[in-house]
Amino acid sequence: MRIVVVDDEQLAREELCYQLGQLATAEVVAQAANGLEAIAAVERHDPDLVFLDVQMPGLTGFEVARRLLQRDEESPALIFVTAFDQHAIEAFEVNAVDYLLKPVDATRLEQALQRARRRLSSDRASGQAPLNDQLERIVKMMSSGRQVRRDQVAVKVGERFLLVHADDIIYASLADESINIVTGHVTGSSNYRTLDDLQARLDPDVFWRVHRSHLVNINKIKEIVPWFSRNYILRMKDAKSTEIPVSRSQTKRLREYLKL
Repeated sequence: MRIVVVDDEQLAREELCYQLGQLATAEVVAQAANGLEAIAAVERHDPDLVFLDVQMPGLTGFEVARRLLQRDEESPALIFVTAFDQHAIEAFEVNAVDYLLKPVDATRLEQALQRARRRLSSDRASGQAPLNDQLERIVKMMSSGRQVRRDQVAVKVGERFLLVHADDIIYASLADESINIVTGHVTGSSNYRTLDDLQARLDPDVFWRVHRSHLVNINKIKEIVPWFSRNYILRMKDAKSTEIPVSRSQTKRLREYLKL
């Protein structure tokens, strides 16, 4: 099997590649240190299988999985590598994909490879691609199913952490691998590593991921400005009337919700 290994920790990545190198049936064709590199490696090498770390700066493993699922091409089999506790790991127990718990055990690694190999062989023989459907369910379960929503969010301003009510958040944006949060009175940074982590703890009916780098409170939109190719820019209700682009994939949802 042609394999891509993704992990932001170099030592963990190299150790997994070393273990795979001891197996005659596995060929590591590429490594990636973050989510964007992972997507590029999949596009370039068309692997059969991707070992995907869950917690990475920038794009998490879940975000990478979603992007792979949204492609026109068939998604490779994914094996998540995680440090989650046993209760969270139970969500991975389906036939479509597998999980490995860090530090990776050699015997467990071989079992995961055998499982992926059987699944790939079965799908190719039947001409079906059920991996995507089941993987989509897993991504949803793991990325939001066990999260606890917060009424208050801590915002770091200087050396202090201020608690703001979630409904007061106007938008949150990813910038230089940190998350900036803007309210009507406070602007600061968040300790959440990704926008996915923050969004999972907020009301999904109120907070929309209108762009991969922006999460907005739809009740805090002041104006919707038409843009090129029938897209939109949102002008928010903060003091600077910040303009936030809407991605092509979210434009349709916005049109339907606001009857544009």
